[in-house]
Amino acid sequence: MQRTSKDTFVTNLLQLADALLVLFGFYLAFSLRDPLIDFISFLINPYGYGIVKQGMTDLHVISSTLAVVVPFAPLALRFVGFYKNPLTISSVRAFILVVGAISLVICWFSLLNLFLKFEQSSRALLLFASVFIAAMLLMRHFLWRLHFAVRVGKHEIKESVLLAGDIQSLQELEILLQNDKTRAWKISGRHDLLNPDWDQFQSQLHDDAVERVIIAGKNVKFSNITTAVEMCEMRGIEAWVSAQFMQTKLARPSFDSIHGSPMLVLSSTPDFCWELIAKEIMDRSLAFLFIFCTWPFWFIVAIGIKLQSPGPVFFRQVRAGKYGKPFRMWKFRSMFVGADAKLEEVKAQMGNLMTGPVFKLDNDPRIFPLGHILRKLSIDEFPQMINVLKGEMSLVGPRPMSFQELPNIERSEHRRKLSVKPGITCIWQVKGRNSITNFDDWVKLDLEYIDTWSLWLDIKLLFQTIPAVLLARGAK
Repeated sequence: MQRTSKDTFVTNLLQLADALLVLFGFYLAFSLRDPLIDFISFLINPYGYGIVKQGMTDLHVISSTLAVVVPFAPLALRFVGFYKNPLTISSVRAFILVVGAISLVICWFSLLNLFLKFEQSSRALLLFASVFIAAMLLMRHFLWRLHFAVRVGKHEIKESVLLAGDIQSLQELEILLQNDKTRAWKISGRHDLLNPDWDQFQSQLHDDAVERVIIAGKNVKFSNITTAVEMCEMRGIEAWVSAQFMQTKLARPSFDSIHGSPMLVLSSTPDFCWELIAKEIMDRSLAFLFIFCTWPFWFIVAIGIKLQSPGPVFFRQVRAGKYGKPFRMWKFRSMFVGADAKLEEVKAQMGNLMTGPVFKLDNDPRIFPLGHILRKLSIDEFPQMINVLKGEMSLVGPRPMSFQELPNIERSEHRRKLSVKPGITCIWQVKGRNSITNFDDWVKLDLEYIDTWSLWLDIKLLFQTIPAVLLARGAK
């Protein structure tokens, strides 16, 4: 089931509590570091080993460490799924997720420390803090589950819920409610809205102290649903209306309003969340670092292009961005000047390896010798980091199509690849882009990326792209 605003609020409170636990874990580690080191030294001293203490006189010495770790820890816990249905996560599963999140935080801190050079932190302090934090997080998780179970058992937080709608819809809804173990709901009654008795409906609301009414009326008149909602509204009772009348395959429903008029929103793209913000930060940061670290190599490539083919070093072409918004994509030029004008002639003479609106060809005569090497090693795509830095592209996303190709898209569902920001690499590149010659298969991989997107998927595809590029796998 979708998370309610109450669930979101509780999750935010848990994240705040966990951030404070992380801070307290560092305080404990700082306070107990020297005694613990002395104790460990005493244990291993018979074997001739000793532990050298790194001088730390005040907690402010690790202020940069705390500034990075404390806010990032709850995000890492959320990333690994620690807050997703927390009441149903077993203790073993919780332990695995906490260890994974702490490892992720340590990797992130180490990466930042590599570039930003934070003040030196005691390795013993970090080790002790990790142990204390993991123990406190697991204890918090256990106490939260125990608290919830006790209150549910005593019926202290059970809400009285009335189900209203047609019989078939109510039966389907009850199955969903039975499978959802996190809802502290008690079904107090049911009401048939196909043949409503409004006096009886009011009595059910009053007599059973109903706090929430769930309306599942796939076959119910809208007028009856409206009346039931109005009666709930007048009594301050929360009403949930099922949107089963709108059957979607991919789109996720949510609600918004325009000047007080409620709107049902159906979206098939990733919801705006901290992961999208992190993706944007990761894209621009890595693009800047890539350009900064490789710019001398760009001059070498530029000289090679100029020696082999007089003309501009860079090739800029109008491509389709998010939702088809045009932008100019940068590449190192790998073809002779005027190659675009000869496209149709090359198609007529040599054909097209791809089916559909896109063009691809082995041994394209328009490519000069160095251009073949640039394409083979994907060096020609280096300047696209400029587009990433400008926010026009992402590191990971469906490859942008040229504007000339868009009118040739025959199936409307193929245009859904335009619903996200285009990228430099994606599943298509990793799986060997030239082994796929069917445009439908290509789009299928792009839609798979959109439908299953997560920040972890982006990170995984970036790491898979590195060997694919170095080994020139699938590139021609």
